[in-house]
Amino acid sequence: MSASAFVPHDFVVPQGLSGEGFRLEPLNARHNEADHAAWMSSIEHIQATPGFQGSSWPPSSGMSLEENLRDLNRHADDFAKRSSFTYSVLDDGDQVIGCVYIYPPRTEDQATQVSSWVRADRRELDGPLRDAVSAWLSSTWPFEHVDYRSGT
Repeated sequence: MSASAFVPHDFVVPQGLSGEGFRLEPLNARHNEADHAAWMSSIEHIQATPGFQGSSWPPSSGMSLEENLRDLNRHADDFAKRSSFTYSVLDDGDQVIGCVYIYPPRTEDQATQVSSWVRADRRELDGPLRDAVSAWLSSTWPFEHVDYRSGT
């Protein structure tokens, strides 16, 4: 793996994860309306979630559906380039209920940065999602150190 690569060239990036009451799949444009509705309904809850406190996202004033689509396309492009990985969290009815972000370390001596959020009305999944994703990261992904910030 080169110094600038986030994951080894031969690493097969997982296309998802299933847990009790949720599953992950790579975020993409098909999720736009449901993703937008999910986070717009939960701005205050997300802003209070570790990993998002003091962040510029989500914006308190929200954003348009078109702006959200640009954001989703950026995440999908980063996923395709293997520079970061963002997954939609879907419930059993295929509704977007959250998101998981996996970002490279900011500096060479830092850990991979992971954060997640769920809709306010699904906050009971914060802990189970964190537990499932943490286990997945340590069993499947090639990261030595992970800094996972999420509500529990």
